[in-house]
Amino acid sequence: MPTGVAIRDVREQLFSAAERILLRDGPNALTSRALTTEAGCAKGVLHRHFADFDAFLAEFVLDRVHRMDSQAAALRDAAGTGTIAGNLTEALTSLFGSVAVAVVALITFRDGLRDRLRQTWPAGVPVLTEAATMIAGYLAAERGLGRLAPEADVETLAPTLIGAGHLLFADRKGTPPEPGAVEKMVTTVLGGAARDARP
Repeated sequence: MPTGVAIRDVREQLFSAAERILLRDGPNALTSRALTTEAGCAKGVLHRHFADFDAFLAEFVLDRVHRMDSQAAALRDAAGTGTIAGNLTEALTSLFGSVAVAVVALITFRDGLRDRLRQTWPAGVPVLTEAATMIAGYLAAERGLGRLAPEADVETLAPTLIGAGHLLFADRKGTPPEPGAVEKMVTTVLGGAARDARP
């Protein structure tokens, strides 16, 4: 039985295969058979490392959520540079242009996965709640710098931006929205709260 690095490599191989299937074919296509075929391994490999398929999916979702940490750090570092609307447009486009939209659909689609996630993630949809936290942190930083109105309610603005952004990108098979459409949505949601200088 593989141990140490070998296990990590198998897990990453399976996670990468799951992401490819989700991006290419959508959540309905992500089955244990499709996964092991895509990963090029025997079905027994999956069951050696995970209790069942929903356990695998839960770990996959949480792994993808933790990968958002670098995005959150980059967005926080952008505070005070560029424009707030431009920074948020870039962050939302990056977020929803990734596997995030398909992961949200996967969580919605599978009751067993939602039940499994509740054990470690008690409220909300992991990808969306983490994204809202990321946006709220950025907006709070901009408010601290005086580029966002002091009365701006970042805890309301952040989930509103995530929800509106998700709706723009939700059609997985359609053409992604143009950056201008995303920025228009961001500007509308922020209203007069943004006080940053325009280029």
